[in-house]
Amino acid sequence: MAKARLSFLDRWLTLWIGLAMGLGLLLGKFAPSVAQSLADLSVGSTSLPIAFGLIAMMIPPFARVKPRELPRVFTDPKALGMSVVLNWFVGPVLMFALAWLFLSDSPELLAGLVLVGLARCIAMVVVWNQLAGGSAEAAAGLVAFNSLFQVFTYGGYAWFFLSVVAPRVGLPAHAISVSMAQVAGSVLLYLGLPFVLGTALRWGIVRRSGETAAAAFNARFAPVTLIALLFTIVVLFALQGNQILQRPFQVVRVALPLGIYFAVMFAVAWWSSRRIGMDYGRTVTQAFTAASNNFELAIAVAIGSFGLTSGAAFAATIGPLVEVPVMVALVQVALRFRPRPEV
Repeated sequence: MAKARLSFLDRWLTLWIGLAMGLGLLLGKFAPSVAQSLADLSVGSTSLPIAFGLIAMMIPPFARVKPRELPRVFTDPKALGMSVVLNWFVGPVLMFALAWLFLSDSPELLAGLVLVGLARCIAMVVVWNQLAGGSAEAAAGLVAFNSLFQVFTYGGYAWFFLSVVAPRVGLPAHAISVSMAQVAGSVLLYLGLPFVLGTALRWGIVRRSGETAAAAFNARFAPVTLIALLFTIVVLFALQGNQILQRPFQVVRVALPLGIYFAVMFAVAWWSSRRIGMDYGRTVTQAFTAASNNFELAIAVAIGSFGLTSGAAFAATIGPLVEVPVMVALVQVALRFRPRPEV
């Protein structure tokens, strides 16, 4: 029964995503009291409903992780080195170049886009990886590595691109307000908590009933990821529905470079992974790790540095609204290359 349900959810995922986006927009436009109630459920710049949805959607993928296999992620220097280059050199430079090309006349929108490009994904990538059949262990290992790297480098990267590089290409310099503690808090909330909950859940089942029972449980538990994803999309679009409908031209201006960025990063990572001999599962992980971004952190930094109603905050907020449908499409692209099981 669980398998049929999961298959049904997977088969019509694009439809469910579209309906969730539409429902969110309708709530934001025609039920402002509901949208305001969701907005009020916040601590600082952290939306509690979105945090709940992100954490809930990540627990099932982490429940699939076999901790003993995690060290293997760091035994392949080619794969790890490629991930570092893609995430911390190619990605930030590409996003800055696209922002400069499309938004040089709007410095705040540009700054918001750059902040998105600098924040490597620690949450949604695990979801896209699961949906496309990637390696759970590789995803957990690379996300953990990028998270630690992010804690120590995000503030410096933001300062370098927006205070040093921007003036060199004729853009105003921006002062960025972000601390290691702020980045670490984001990592602990969106990666540490679901990782602990997921692995603890798996450990408890394996200890009590064995690996077979854990695999059966994961098959039944997997739909929680999609349900939580749909909930998160409804909340995101409800919170931003009015802005999207009132500023469609700016949405398109931000969405275009974002869409190009996601597609280029995915394609480059996929091609590079296959070139060095990775199998399908690890290729999927590399591609989604390179293409996804940590929009929670980018939004928080944009609000803290530029203000809640700033163009930078608006651009950072558009990030996940574009990323979700694009990544769903890329999941379908990846599945077309998935090896067929041997009969």
